[in-house]
Amino acid sequence: MTKSYAKTDEALAELTPEQRRVTQEDGTERAFQNAYWDNKEPGLYVDVVSGEPLFASTAKFDSGTGWPSFVEPVSKEHVVEHVDRSYGMVRTEVRSKHGDSHLGHVFPDGPGPTGARYCINSAALRFIPVDQLEAEGYGDYAHLFKEA
Repeated sequence: MTKSYAKTDEALAELTPEQRRVTQEDGTERAFQNAYWDNKEPGLYVDVVSGEPLFASTAKFDSGTGWPSFVEPVSKEHVVEHVDRSYGMVRTEVRSKHGDSHLGHVFPDGPGPTGARYCINSAALRFIPVDQLEAEGYGDYAHLFKEA
């Protein structure tokens, strides 16, 4: 089944002020004061605007930064990276491809196997627990959570 991911006026209207500030105005939420920084439940993180599948809990690690951190996205197909020169720094910004939501930044100081640390704002994400993947239309991603 092919799912459509789009940034719609309806989805934007449902955002909280914090979600709008982060995703649409390139904001950053406060460390250790966000929904998913310490979430250990298995599941899939999707773009709060478009629903694009972005990160799996199996790729999540405790970076000690206070934001959800992942070693890699579920698929590069839904993630776009840009050079960000804001605040006198050079970083790599991470955005969702179809929703064009600002997600956070990726840094080269993560663990193996990728060495990447995708430092992502919880406000840009919606979490779907494994037992709700099928009902939410993400059943194709259930294989990511099967034990070998």
